[in-house]
Amino acid sequence: MPYDLGATARLTAECRSPAGTLVTATAAVVTVTLPDGTTATPTVSETDTGSYRADYVTTQAGRHTVRWVFTGPAHAYTDIVDVREAALTWVFSLADAKNHIKLATASQDEEVRRWIGATTKCVEWFVGPVAPRTVTEDHNVRQAEALALRKIPALSLTTVAAVLDGGTSYEVGGLDLDGADGIVRRKNGGLFYGPLRVTYRAGRLIVTENISSAAELIFQHLWRTRLGPGRTQQRGGGDDYDVTEPIPGLGYAIPNRAMQLLSPDQLPPGTA
Repeated sequence: MPYDLGATARLTAECRSPAGTLVTATAAVVTVTLPDGTTATPTVSETDTGSYRADYVTTQAGRHTVRWVFTGPAHAYTDIVDVREAALTWVFSLADAKNHIKLATASQDEEVRRWIGATTKCVEWFVGPVAPRTVTEDHNVRQAEALALRKIPALSLTTVAAVLDGGTSYEVGGLDLDGADGIVRRKNGGLFYGPLRVTYRAGRLIVTENISSAAELIFQHLWRTRLGPGRTQQRGGGDDYDVTEPIPGLGYAIPNRAMQLLSPDQLPPGTA
């Protein structure tokens, strides 16, 4: 289960003897390795014989490695913890998702949130970024008439800076951005000399109904897979939740009707 950035991750482990019996260790240490390579060692407490717990307040987004080491007896256990970014880029909210599947309780909220994230990735496979976000990417050009941004639609340029010392940076006021195609040109007609690091905003200020409706269909399709084989289709369903042909890179994750709804905004292959 991913944690939100700033939330407390409760870490647990058991110490067992070589015979497999739960035993109290002479010493127990847990080390959390953060995404940037730094480490933290939260305080460990024994909650029952051989059962240990440590609470760690998350400070970075990304994957963390959790390493438990016990002595007396010698025992070890390794796990992972994922932490979401503070600024989520989901295609719709938790409340919208629960309303769509008519889920009134909060008992499955974390699972619903996980499927919202998966749905967002599926939608953006076809149409590019939906919620606005900051993108930084390198362009290893020697000299070029234009830069082709990799995430479209692009909303605005933040910086176009030289990567190497002594290189040329460009003021964004002197640049023209074709947001739909992600093409950046110099207004004076000059060339770009690189390599360059470009920071920009990508996504949509308005999410149109065809995208949000397609996202709801995809989410409902993925949520229904939890029910098991033979129960994923509505009574009298049809192709709303079944896919007759696999999609390269996505398999059978996308219902046909969702693909049809996304088609007006679909980007060229390899663009998203």
